[in-house]
Amino acid sequence: METVYTATVSNIGGREGDVKSLDGILEMDIRRPVEMHGEGGTPNPEMLFAAAYSSCYNGALMAVAQKKKIILPEHAVEVSISLNKDGESMFLSGKIVVKAPGMEHAQLQELADTAHAVCPYSKAVKGNVDMKVEVMV
Repeated sequence: METVYTATVSNIGGREGDVKSLDGILEMDIRRPVEMHGEGGTPNPEMLFAAAYSSCYNGALMAVAQKKKIILPEHAVEVSISLNKDGESMFLSGKIVVKAPGMEHAQLQELADTAHAVCPYSKAVKGNVDMKVEVMV
């Protein structure tokens, strides 16, 4: 195994604190969303995870399309990450929506499913986070 890149980010204060990358590129306050009885108005862990996941997944989607020699039109990937509660237990779930107007539905679904199989974030959450994959044409 070869490590290509490592990001290191520290947090002070949990969900009511701040995060900062070791290299200083990322530095921001985070707060609980209003829905969790927080102030809102700043990023929160689920939002940051969804942003990272959508970027990684879209890269995988574009790589899969290129490898299969499929022209992927202008498109968007939306990732939703939900924090759920079952009694005292908290867990994540999510949804990936690929929007590519003009593509054939079955072809886009195949690309989306293949990207889900190869995306490093999808691999990381497999078996731990229920992720749905949907397409819209």
